[in-house]
Amino acid sequence: MADSPNPFLAPSTLPYQLPPFADIENEHYRPAFELGMAEQLAEVAAITANPAEPTVENTLVALELSGRVLDRVATVFFSLSSSDATDFGTALEEELAPLLAAHADTIRLDPVLYARIAALWAQRESLGLDPESAYLLERYYTEYTLAGAALTDADKGTLRELNMRLSSLTTRFEKNLLADTNDLAVVIDDVAELDGLGDGEISAAAEAASQRGLAGKYVLTLVLPTNHPYLGSLTNRGVRERLLHASRARGIRGGAHDNRELVLEISRLRAERAGLLGFANHAAYVTADETAKSPEAVARMLGRLAPAAARNARAEQVALQDAVRAGGDDFELAAWDWAFYTEKVRQARYQVDTSAMRPYFELERVLHDGVFYAATRLYGVTFTERGDLTGWNPEARVFEVSDEDGSPVGLYIADFYTRDSKRGGAWMNALVSQSTLLGTPTIVTNNLNLAKPAVGSPTLLSFDEVTTLFHEFGHALHGLFARVTYPRFAGTNVYRDFVEFPSQVNEMWMLWPEILENYARHYRTDEPMPQEVVDRIRVSAAFNEGHDTSEYLAAALLDQAWHRIGADDTVTDVAAFETAALAEAGLDNPAVPTRYASTYFAHTFSGGYDAGYYSYIWSEVLDADTVAWFTENGGLTRANGDRFRDRLLGVGGSGDPLEAYRSFRGRDADIQPLLDRRSLA
Repeated sequence: MADSPNPFLAPSTLPYQLPPFADIENEHYRPAFELGMAEQLAEVAAITANPAEPTVENTLVALELSGRVLDRVATVFFSLSSSDATDFGTALEEELAPLLAAHADTIRLDPVLYARIAALWAQRESLGLDPESAYLLERYYTEYTLAGAALTDADKGTLRELNMRLSSLTTRFEKNLLADTNDLAVVIDDVAELDGLGDGEISAAAEAASQRGLAGKYVLTLVLPTNHPYLGSLTNRGVRERLLHASRARGIRGGAHDNRELVLEISRLRAERAGLLGFANHAAYVTADETAKSPEAVARMLGRLAPAAARNARAEQVALQDAVRAGGDDFELAAWDWAFYTEKVRQARYQVDTSAMRPYFELERVLHDGVFYAATRLYGVTFTERGDLTGWNPEARVFEVSDEDGSPVGLYIADFYTRDSKRGGAWMNALVSQSTLLGTPTIVTNNLNLAKPAVGSPTLLSFDEVTTLFHEFGHALHGLFARVTYPRFAGTNVYRDFVEFPSQVNEMWMLWPEILENYARHYRTDEPMPQEVVDRIRVSAAFNEGHDTSEYLAAALLDQAWHRIGADDTVTDVAAFETAALAEAGLDNPAVPTRYASTYFAHTFSGGYDAGYYSYIWSEVLDADTVAWFTENGGLTRANGDRFRDRLLGVGGSGDPLEAYRSFRGRDADIQPLLDRRSLA
């Protein structure tokens, strides 16, 4: 145990129980994990040793109250492992992964505990439970059954070994990806090669080089998806090609960071585990406890969308090839040319230049006068930066969120900039989750990976980066507004194929007139973005949807393909498997690569979206239908915001999400608004 008091052993005394990051030392983690696991096992043992007949109180509520130390240390540790990794943390995570998997299995596979839960389930109709407690019982029984609690002892032993091995492999996958992403950053010697980028982007590239000790050079760091946001602006075709090749090379170069063998073993072990649990494949196992219910339902939807998306992408490709020739070149359009010539065609057809929009999207203005302002108009909440409170990194900023009557909602922590210690992409986490049972408040976080310019230069966002910020803040609002009794249901703890719905809905406010005119102002002149530009953005909204939908669907179908293999299937070549899967779907266009190739598909091989990457478009059916509802009912009003907050966001995971949607919408979602949005009708 560390000499200083271990801050994880008791709730934090800081406002909202904010973890005392300044007091947390490396030596605190391991003892807290060890004590936390031992403490929870003792608490579970007390439940199973209770001679009284099982009740919701002495079994389910007791389980909900267990593991508080483990929850505190794990929440902080894994939040930091994503946003501010260290060599110490990476090594400890690899060591802990199988131990934590074994710990979880010890609880979920306990036969006496499962018997108590099953006994409650058998008499559920006579228990007189309130709706949230009834749903708690349903979730425990379903999750423990699917986890293997009813297996024989021998099969449980096999399951434990599989879970431990998988936890180690997925941890290694993420570690390898971060290292290879850093190694493959593109180094530029001459600033002339960055022609097309703005001053802020060039400043960010110089700052990234300086941080790596490459004075006088420029570094283009990679983003998680295949396509880099700079591909639409860089005029140097050779640099564009280098950037895309670097992105696609992650995890396939041999050596310590190669992820191919991990992809093969992870998918094989998941298939073996699914078979052990009585399912044909991992996709069947996962979707059985999602709103989709089966991989066949997923396949029907994706299969309905893919042909139209591919057809639209081919039509777009013809237009882009014409633009290449119109510019006096005769090369065949390649993947690294798509975004660049898309911008040329967009400008020619619609007079929309997305790179020229950056001066209107300055980070502070977008955050305060866009993202926060929209939340205030809709929900009445306000945001106050708390300079007296610190996050895990000096760049992590803390905001206090208050309701209209001044009552506290929670804390929001934003960590916007990329760094070598942060994994790629953008995400939301909860540091403290609200629960009436525990009396805990709410702290949510957003992480982005914006390029950080030199000191004194503004952070100017791309159109897509603004969209991402609104999206991730939608997750944050879900976490902030959920009000539940049981910690299991806190915040965004909903079905995976529902969780993206609130965040996608929040994207709508980015271009809502009252919001856009409040934040989209030139960072130098304060002039609003011209209305004709806004109008052209809306008119051109469907342009390039064929490409964007195709690259997404390719990744979603690839995820499904890896997880529809059976335990007896043999796959030995990652590239060949990927090629065949995309060809079968009709999405093997070389000019439109999948959003994530297998070896850097973090969502599916380390990020919890395994067999679930379809969730984005599945949730978008609800999202598009909800946008239609807001439009039909007056748009940006407090009444509309309160309805959405009360009937959807505020529910958290405490009830069936589709029932919550019906309560909000008055019916099931209609797919037509999605088809119209993506030009797939």
